[in-house]
Amino acid sequence: MGNELTLEELAELIAAPADQLHEWRSLGLIGRESAHTFGPEDAQRIRLIQLLLRRGIGLEAIARVEREQGFLSRYIDVMFPAGVRAIHSLAEVTRMLGMDAGPVRRFWEASGLAGRGDLLGEEDVRALKAIRVVMEAGFPEEALVQLAHVYADALGRVAEAEARLFHFYVHERLKATGMSERELMQASDAARDQTAPLIEPLILYFHRKGLERALREDAVMHLQEDVGLASPAELPGQLWVAILFVDLASFTPMTVAMGDQMAADVLERFSRIVREAVTRREGRVVKQIGDAFMLTFPEPRSAVACALEIEHRTAEEPQFPAVRSGLHWGQVLYREGDYLGVSVNVAARVAAEAQRHQVLVTAPVRREAAGLSDVEFVPLGTRRLKGLTDEVELFQVVRRGREGATRRQVDPVCGMELGVGEAAARLSFKGQERVFCSQECLQRFVAEPERYRDTTADLP
Repeated sequence: MGNELTLEELAELIAAPADQLHEWRSLGLIGRESAHTFGPEDAQRIRLIQLLLRRGIGLEAIARVEREQGFLSRYIDVMFPAGVRAIHSLAEVTRMLGMDAGPVRRFWEASGLAGRGDLLGEEDVRALKAIRVVMEAGFPEEALVQLAHVYADALGRVAEAEARLFHFYVHERLKATGMSERELMQASDAARDQTAPLIEPLILYFHRKGLERALREDAVMHLQEDVGLASPAELPGQLWVAILFVDLASFTPMTVAMGDQMAADVLERFSRIVREAVTRREGRVVKQIGDAFMLTFPEPRSAVACALEIEHRTAEEPQFPAVRSGLHWGQVLYREGDYLGVSVNVAARVAAEAQRHQVLVTAPVRREAAGLSDVEFVPLGTRRLKGLTDEVELFQVVRRGREGATRRQVDPVCGMELGVGEAAARLSFKGQERVFCSQECLQRFVAEPERYRDTTADLP
């Protein structure tokens, strides 16, 4: 497709009714003022209008903000700073590049781009040219699809964070100063103009730093196989790792009792501790879901040391919930930046078995981490864990000679652990003193004490 489109060509390209596009043009939402034709940018404007309509924003409201603020134009300019040039269909580009339609389609879908239709701009064409070169260099389609998933998921999350954090922390703060709509638009645009040129260099910077680390690990993997310290993988992506799951033992009741903002503050402190400990022990944060972290390490000794450091540091935090951890060493399959297999399931189930302040590990971890100084593996016997066929032998890891946490009392409502002088309220209940981190938790307990009967025991 060229840069000049008739109404019928545009309707066919985006699969939209021509009479609908005619209405949108009459409202000044699409089309060029001085001509009866349309340009490639109109295809992108239509996509944005369709999204706004799907989210319940009326056509009249869209037309009003476009008329008063140039709303659509501003967003199109931000999304396409170099402008929107010629638009092609996926079939057209496939023919242009002389590529097989099947692999191209699968890559397009794996990248999460199929949902926007088959409208390709010049950037898309360049990307597919690069994919052609990668495939010709011998990169198999299976691996390419995995990489597409990783790029799309990871960088989609990066882009979402950029847009949302700018909205929450820049736009909304400017709005709170009482600016007029025009002043707010100008101030937001000025801030965006300052930061936009920095984003892609920063992304490239962090990618290079990540690649440095990944290549160092790759060098280790190669030499371990060469010197006989590791056996060649039987399947693509198969490797040995230590998998550590760690979470907060009472995060859900804490969130209910204290609210989302307070829970987010606690989680921010927890995340900082976990990430600092993982970095020091040469581990990797695979993913975080709420208060739960999945971490991997190239060998168990580092994983054990990391789990103990997280436990020690969180136990020293004022007004902080208890942590629990589960660790296993075994073979996994690496897929799309994640790890899967029985070993991952075992580690997750071990973590679920752990109680407050416990670091539980399996027998393979104890065997491989033997010899760690000042560390004791206390046998707990075998246990049948949910979802696993065989019983699992478990050990609790403790640091010799290190005093336990100084706090000994738990807020029965939110699960927060409190040390000397940290309680905001106290109550004698059935002959025992209960402590609370806030007046709100005290009030909840007084209103329904039986509701918290399973959480009122103090720490030993």
